[in-house]
Amino acid sequence: MIPALDEAAHVARAVDSVRDADEILVVDGGSRDGTRERAREAGAHVLEAPAGRGRQLAHGAAAARGDWLVFLHADTHLEAGWADSLRALPERYCGGAFRFALDSGRRSLRVVEWGVHARCSLFALPYGDQALFARRAAYDRVGGFAPLPLMEDVDFVRRLRRVGPLAFPGERAFTSARRWEAHGVVATTLTHAWCLGRYALGTDPARLTRAPLPPDEPRAL
Repeated sequence: MIPALDEAAHVARAVDSVRDADEILVVDGGSRDGTRERAREAGAHVLEAPAGRGRQLAHGAAAARGDWLVFLHADTHLEAGWADSLRALPERYCGGAFRFALDSGRRSLRVVEWGVHARCSLFALPYGDQALFARRAAYDRVGGFAPLPLMEDVDFVRRLRRVGPLAFPGERAFTSARRWEAHGVVATTLTHAWCLGRYALGTDPARLTRAPLPPDEPRAL
């Protein structure tokens, strides 16, 4: 499923990349730019929910019928072969995420990709822009996504890891590089790290929404 808010420029590509899915749900949070129309034209079933990525994802998961749930950001598209890799995973895996990639040729962004790969390898801590996935049974067991204003992906992954190991298939999840290109690689990376560190220390996610985040960060949802 794909949570979206004013993503008319990206949502069709996201939908097209997951055509191998049994169903494609776009959960719109009140877009005003034609996102819903673009999603329908691309072949998705569009639902509506109160804005907030955690709330939108939970709403979509409640409506989904599959044994696997894939959570794809509207500005992200998956590499071909993702569905076969997901269906081939051994039963011991309860969920996971795909390999993070940025849709830009800038060399400095390869460092960002390497850092994400290292985080996943060392700590099994993927973020939402890697297209998180979970078995339906595992998703229900951990209570799904919480209605947090920020860090809903980290919160979910932390709970998901308690019921089984995570898998990291090699197919890439290509995410828009717009934040890094608009605000700088160093500034954007440090802001993400600052928010994660504060959250790990127990800061309420509602307080983190007052951080100097780039305008395209999850709090916009």
